[in-house]
Amino acid sequence: MKKYIHTVILVLMSITMAQAQRMLPKQKGLEVNVGILSDDKIGNDYFINIGMTVNGKNGNYKILALEYSRQYYDYNEIRIPQETYTAEGGYSFFLLGDALKNVTLNAAITGVAGYESINRGDDVLYDGAKILSEDNFIYGAGGRLTIETYLSDRLVIILQGKTKVLWGTDLEQFRPSAGLGLRFNF
Repeated sequence: MKKYIHTVILVLMSITMAQAQRMLPKQKGLEVNVGILSDDKIGNDYFINIGMTVNGKNGNYKILALEYSRQYYDYNEIRIPQETYTAEGGYSFFLLGDALKNVTLNAAITGVAGYESINRGDDVLYDGAKILSEDNFIYGAGGRLTIETYLSDRLVIILQGKTKVLWGTDLEQFRPSAGLGLRFNF
């Protein structure tokens, strides 16, 4: 039995100690992020994002992502939901990291387009009040700052802060958020 345990430990140590190359050009990754929308009230406001990355040279990569976010506004005893569906594409630049790219700091610039819905399209509330803000197509720009840590050569954990500046909306134009993500590189 000891022989099997020693063999398993030796194999695990060789896997973790092997120094494979990371962030190879044209390598693709699938990324999932979740987080909170940062505003004056932190509670049930959240986002979920799924995206694809394609590595370039020197630790840079392209980003293509879809995002759903939900934010609530208080009105008397009820909460009015605002849902946003966006697609974004952009480029992330490698800023800082160690030689083996175990931990990296990246900054990204993206273009954003999507649709926002307020109270699921229903503009009259239970008490007869009318919501003046309308559902809209939105567009704008985004930026994000990420700290990426490789758990293995294929698995990356991401800590990010990001913001979007949106036009075409009746609500907040500036939308910051913070989140945590996981990327699997193929």
